[in-house]
Parts: sequence; structure tokens; C-alpha cells
Amino acid sequence: MRIILLESVENLGGIGDIVDVRAGYGRNFLLPQGKAAPATDEQVAAFEQRRSELMALEKERMAARTARAMQLRSVAPLTIVANAGPAGKLYGSVGPAEISAGFSAAGVEVTRAEVQMPEGPIKELGEHQVMLKLHADVREEIAIHVVGQSGEFETLPGAEPLPEDEDEEQPAARWMDDGATAPGAATASEAESADGEAPPPTQP
Repeated sequence: MRIILLESVENLGGIGDIVDVRAGYGRNFLLPQGKAAPATDEQVAAFEQRRSELMALEKERMAARTARAMQLRSVAPLTIVANAGPAGKLYGSVGPAEISAGFSAAGVEVTRAEVQMPEGPIKELGEHQVMLKLHADVREEIAIHVVGQSGEFETLPGAEPLPEDEDEEQPAARWMDDGATAPGAATASEAESADGEAPPPTQP
């Protein structure tokens, strides 16, 4: 199917370009959304008459999406609270729907279709990067912080355990290791005195 683009389309071309696409893609997506028109002589002539108007509309769209990219930077990183286990694995996942809703709650509209997650939904706590495609020529990489119900990053897989406190009984053990008498312990002579006669009184 041969079409003329009425706006820039990623991986196809810029406004005014005449390209060949699959019939289903053209009829079901590009034509209904007003992104293109059949490349007939009449449509090409109509485009040329409207070229300046369509170029101005394209410039406005680009400016609006660039401004929205700046808004996204102002609310980044986006924090999403999720239910997770002690190892940091989510009960479920965070996908385009949750990310879109999170940005909307922060005051910036993002559609699910604009959220690009080539590696699939997020399934563990921590910081993750997602790409937002706002326009064929406007993309923004945003950090997503997925935290537990407490609002903190929980223990992630592979995290090292915290060191335990030293045993408070260790000083006494060192007395024994050195062969010295621990404080408060009876000497051998004192033990014998306890079993036999009382020790002689200490001379003044």
C-alpha cells in the first residue's frame, strides 16, 4: 500500500514522504489516526496545497511533546509502591499501566503506548530505567523507583547480610584464653581452703 505521511512516523519517514507499507498497517493504524493518506494523485496534490499548514502543526506537536519531556524530568525519578516479599520479588509486576498511572498521579499525562519496556514488566524492587516515546523524534529515559509498602527498598536478591554485633561475653572468654584468672573467679588456693581448713588470717 502506497501512502503519503501527514506527520512524522518512526521507522517510516517524515511529513510529506511517500512510502510503501503493509495494507493492514496502513488501513488499521496510519489512515484512521490521520498520520497518512493514500498516495493518489489527488491526495498528493491536496497535501502540497496544505504543506505549510501541516508543517506548522508538526512543529506545534514537537514543541508540546518537548515541553512534556521537560515535565517528566521534573517529576523523575517516579516512585511506585508495590507489594513484595522479603527477597525483593514483587507479588505481580509493574508494567506500562502502572507507570502511566504513576505519572498521571504526579501531574504528567503519559499513555500506556508511550511506555517502552523491551525487557518486559518490572518484577523486583529497586531502580529501573524505562523509555518514554513521546514522538518519533522525542524520547525520554526516566528512572522508576519501585519500593515496598514501607516506602523503602527492601532486601534485594544477593544482598549481603549485615554483620552481627560482637558477643558481650567475649572479654571474659579472652581472660580464659590468656590463662589468667577472670574477674570474680576463685584461685586454686582459695578452692583448697574452701574444701579444708580456713586460710590463715592476713597479717596486718
